[in-house]
Amino acid sequence: MLFRPVRNDFTSPVPLPPMTYTSTLFTGINMALHQPPRALLFDVFGTCVDWRTTVTNALYVQAHASLNSATASLATSVRMKASSMSLEDWGVFAQQWRDSYKKFTASLASDPTLSWKTIDEHHHESLLQLLSQWGFEGLWLDDEVRAMSLVWHRLDPWPDSAAGIKALNKLFYTCTLSNGNLSLLADLRTYTSMDFTHLFSAEQFGSYKPSSKVYLGAVEKLGLKPQDCAMVAAHLGDLKAAKSHGLQAIYVERRLEEDWSPDDVKRAHDEGWVDLWIPSDEAGFVTVAEKLGIDDAADVQAKRPSSR
Repeated sequence: MLFRPVRNDFTSPVPLPPMTYTSTLFTGINMALHQPPRALLFDVFGTCVDWRTTVTNALYVQAHASLNSATASLATSVRMKASSMSLEDWGVFAQQWRDSYKKFTASLASDPTLSWKTIDEHHHESLLQLLSQWGFEGLWLDDEVRAMSLVWHRLDPWPDSAAGIKALNKLFYTCTLSNGNLSLLADLRTYTSMDFTHLFSAEQFGSYKPSSKVYLGAVEKLGLKPQDCAMVAAHLGDLKAAKSHGLQAIYVERRLEEDWSPDDVKRAHDEGWVDLWIPSDEAGFVTVAEKLGIDDAADVQAKRPSSR
């Protein structure tokens, strides 16, 4: 009978079965990776969930809710500015919000002397800063700004995410390895029905990706060696860092997610350091499952209700 991982308490994973037992699972399986991993570590923002569409739509809807509110008292300049904003304009705002997150995590990862701050705290502070920069002070009440800053707890998944993870659970531990705080990841797992077997957050390791503390900390919690784990991400920078610490690399292309230039992406592909590359015209995590020897992965996706 296939070993199925058991859900843990998010911070203390149950021990993996002995290698001698796990290795029997792969007998006769046609697998794309030379060395079968025992655990898959997933980046979340952009890889598992479509943050851009969810956040952009939420900003647009909430702005119009304020504009149409009978009780909201908005300055004329704020009302005029907000009224002129198209969905595409709010997309630019959302991208700037996301970019501030990238700068924040990179700075803390590179400078351990900086004071720790959670992603939730950063999202709230950076949203306030952006609202000021864009001339939107007063568009929302304080509690509405706080609620908007938590939109990252309810991001819609990519269509293949939940089904692919469900299929991958048949042979592997599936673990988040995200800069998002644990409460955010727990909410996302519930909201998206992505049934990860373990939730790992960078906050457990006192830094943010791409710090080695995050990748190797997750490996240590699992009681494994780096080569027994594969990082799954839609960002080559994340995978390059994981690879430099001995993990395998699985790249899943997602729309508008890659920060590297087209030339750098092509160079990475040609160099061959990515162990498994899933193009954007394939079925994401479902294709990952198929490449890793799970024959009925497509059937799992077909049987799932349509996503939000």
